[in-house]
Amino acid sequence: MRKQEIDFILTRMLDAYSSVSDLNITVGKPFQVESAGQLVGVDLDPPFEELTPFQTEIFSLNLVNGDRRLTETLLKEGSCDSAYALPGKARFRVNIFSQRSKYSIVLRQLSTKIPSCKDLNLPEPFYKMAQEKNGIIFVTGSTGSGKSTSLAAVLNEMNETKAAHIVTLEDPVEFSHPHKKATFNQREMGNDFDTFASGLRAALRQGPKVILIGEMRDRETVDIGLSAAETGHLVVSTLHTVDAGQSIDRILGMFSIEEEKQIRIRLAGTIRWIVCQRLLPKVGGGRVAAFDIIGSNMRIRDTILNGESEGKTYYEIQQASKSFGMVTFDDHMIELYEKGLITEETALAYCSRKGIVGRGVDMVKSKRGEATTDIENLEMDMS
Repeated sequence: MRKQEIDFILTRMLDAYSSVSDLNITVGKPFQVESAGQLVGVDLDPPFEELTPFQTEIFSLNLVNGDRRLTETLLKEGSCDSAYALPGKARFRVNIFSQRSKYSIVLRQLSTKIPSCKDLNLPEPFYKMAQEKNGIIFVTGSTGSGKSTSLAAVLNEMNETKAAHIVTLEDPVEFSHPHKKATFNQREMGNDFDTFASGLRAALRQGPKVILIGEMRDRETVDIGLSAAETGHLVVSTLHTVDAGQSIDRILGMFSIEEEKQIRIRLAGTIRWIVCQRLLPKVGGGRVAAFDIIGSNMRIRDTILNGESEGKTYYEIQQASKSFGMVTFDDHMIELYEKGLITEETALAYCSRKGIVGRGVDMVKSKRGEATTDIENLEMDMS
């Protein structure tokens, strides 16, 4: 299988449906794409009804393109990440992985257009993030929840407003930012540095005002990131967590019990914003983002220092701090339901606390004059 054939198949997969986000190549299945959150097969001529192990392995080798580091990583660790460009058509973030001694591939399509906060309809706190001078900002969520896109929008906002040096450490580079007011140096793991920790250590000598770290994967990267934030840099990074409050516990979990108090003090002093996001099915097709946002105020800093307690949980502080731009997933989903962007079923399926969302949905229905229950003809027993 030659590169021209690979490019032809990828082009056909992209053009098969509208709003294709992922291409999936798995043994025993046809070529598949994810469109609007659903995985669907792609018809090709000649047809590939069930891909063989040989076909997916050849496809993988073409995408690796003889890169020794990627080949060694794939053989040693069982998976590798890379980027692939379809000239004039699209760029992809590629993950090749071994499963039951066969190779599977997932290609995530990367946007060629740099998104803006306005285009994505992001909440007001994202504009405030772009104005921060130092500290740490975390954007968290599961894989495929749009973290990189939201971060690209924040960096674009900085690019429009700040004459600053911005260094990014990515795996791989997803959005290629042009130089506007800011000066961008975008470094890719494998080609420009070997680990996030070493890349970050080097970045501190490169005179940046803003440092983007693709992902804080380990203790060493977090430690150096905190040091960078403490010395006047603005550090922006991602984590994999289910809500904003859990991000603190995730970071603490990377350190020993003996270090916990010191790390809590450092986090309380450096964290500016934590945003967690989920993508929900939108009414009429497509997807819409829901946000869980924590900002830095006295109550949040105190809770980071001393841990959560009754009446002082991150969730309760978020609910009481809406004027600071904070919001919980549940409150944001109720807003999305009120605007008619998601259904009641979607809100209840993706929320954190069903009781709170259920009451919120009922209040919205009452305002609209809709029934809040399907129980009818209730009568009081007078006997």
